[in-house]
Amino acid sequence: MSASGQRAKGVAEEVSGKIKKVAGKVLDNEQLEAEGRAQELKGEARQEAAKGVERAKGTLEQAGGAVKAGVGRAVGNPSLEADGEGDKLKGAARKDFNR
Repeated sequence: MSASGQRAKGVAEEVSGKIKKVAGKVLDNEQLEAEGRAQELKGEARQEAAKGVERAKGTLEQAGGAVKAGVGRAVGNPSLEADGEGDKLKGAARKDFNR
């Protein structure tokens, strides 16, 4: 499953856990409340893991873009240099989005 799919699954799991936790409080059922909290935390962890994967992809994208831009400058190819700069920006945006 993709990182965005994992992130969505984490959100659903977190929301489901919150609902279960509230139901446990309303029904005065400590076990249900604890299960809900555990599910909520599991969903949050899944989201953070997916964000970590995306941040790593962004870092690799930035590094690859820097190399491509450097090669473009070295060989006098402005198109390759611009493409590399674009990759660097794309990687930075991916990292920022997944903070």
